[in-house]
Amino acid sequence: MSLLRGIQSALIDGQPLGPILLKLRFLASRLGSDVLEDWVKHESEGYPSNVAVPDYRKLPVSYVGTFSGAFGSGVRNAPIPPYLIAKFAGEHWNTREIREGISSIDELARSAKESGTLYVNAANLILLLQGNIYEDYACNSVTGQLSKSLMAEIQNIVRARVLELTIQIEKNLPTASDIVLGPPKAEPGEKEKKAVTQITNQIVHGNYTSISNTGQGAQFNLHINSNDAASVAKELEAAGITPDDAQAISKIFASEAPESREEPFGRNAKSWIAKNLSKAVDGTWKVGVSVATQILSEAALRYYGFK
Repeated sequence: MSLLRGIQSALIDGQPLGPILLKLRFLASRLGSDVLEDWVKHESEGYPSNVAVPDYRKLPVSYVGTFSGAFGSGVRNAPIPPYLIAKFAGEHWNTREIREGISSIDELARSAKESGTLYVNAANLILLLQGNIYEDYACNSVTGQLSKSLMAEIQNIVRARVLELTIQIEKNLPTASDIVLGPPKAEPGEKEKKAVTQITNQIVHGNYTSISNTGQGAQFNLHINSNDAASVAKELEAAGITPDDAQAISKIFASEAPESREEPFGRNAKSWIAKNLSKAVDGTWKVGVSVATQILSEAALRYYGFK
């Protein structure tokens, strides 16, 4: 049985994700896709702090607090609205990025199932919320909780995306079905590498649609908010630009105005792109030159509010 068909069979049979991801990582290396290989590596071993996690690994956190007042009065296990958490502590407290590897997530989901709750360390919120929730009541404790069902859902999403990846790879690259364990029969070409990378970006990150076959160029759907440099960096990184470069160009966007809608770059941005576009040629960026140019243009248009 081929490696790809073996992965599909294991998924359908409900086998554990750990060994399946190992097979997929091997398949990714044979297909020459660093983007797919990196995703599988991070899902298996965990996401480092300098790597953005996919949206399905960002879970909402709910909080309850205990408050005490005069003459022994108080409120126990009172829900704290997300609006107040964001207002007094910051929006980032309302979301928890799950960076653990898939095996650790399995343990966390099992722990949550047994205890009924998965807790988040929220001790620092006591000071941030002090005096801001109930007037004349002291905040004694805050407890953060994650949904056990959403924790388990991460596994289901990864399983579904691995299956969808193998299906789309099989459709677009029929020769992938011939890959087996053992010495490779042939090295993948650049066309095949780009196809696998594009499929991975679509299915895992959902950051842009496929390049059209009509000669009209690429169609993108970058999730970038106007004047939100963080979203620019996140989407460019997901598209295949290195984290440092994604951060650099996003800061340049924030520091200057564009010339026009037709020329959505300022002077510094144009200079930076001219110096760095070669990284799309030498493989530093996991995206081709023409696509990288279109992605950067689309990112600028959305950041400056032209789209």
